[in-house]
Amino acid sequence: MASKSQSAERKARIEEMRRAERARERRSRALTIGASAVVVVALVAGGAVLLNKESEKKEQAKAAAASPVKDEKSWDAEKLGRNHVTTNVTYPMNPPVGGDHNQVWMNCDGDVYTDPIPNMNAVHSLEHGAVWVTYNDKASDGDVKALGEKVKKTTYSLMSPVKDQAGAIMLSAWGKQVTVDSATDKRVDQFFTKYVQGEQTPEPGAACTGGLDKP
Repeated sequence: MASKSQSAERKARIEEMRRAERARERRSRALTIGASAVVVVALVAGGAVLLNKESEKKEQAKAAAASPVKDEKSWDAEKLGRNHVTTNVTYPMNPPVGGDHNQVWMNCDGDVYTDPIPNMNAVHSLEHGAVWVTYNDKASDGDVKALGEKVKKTTYSLMSPVKDQAGAIMLSAWGKQVTVDSATDKRVDQFFTKYVQGEQTPEPGAACTGGLDKP
């Protein structure tokens, strides 16, 4: 009888251990599922935040593109000459924002030139949708450096000194031009947003590489 009793107790203990193990497994699964759900919720929430930020940036860019640039000068893009010429062109504005030009464009894939570049080649770059940043000796070294960094990060842009221009820092696109106070002037970003491959560009998407790469 003692042996049967011990056997029954042993079976009972084993069964109890099995029930406890199953309970632990259920708790573990529940914890795993709960943790996974938390991770999924966090990822979804994070993705939503990123999407909202991206959407906000796009809306801000649209707003900037729709708003006029303060003190911007404009020329009728359709009336600016677009012929390829080999003889020198005298432009009515400095730097030029359009007109007849050399058949070879100035490379404008974020190119920063430390020496003056030929107007006739730069104008061809504007025709392809580039923004041209120019400066003279009145611009501070800090502004020149900051603008150079921006240009280097922007396809369809170029930068060079123009010593005899009226303003210390000027931004030009085909038919558009503005003088800004500094590299931190809000109009810098706005001008880039509106006119890098802007609607007034005669040949948007045309090459900005494979042209002239030095003065």
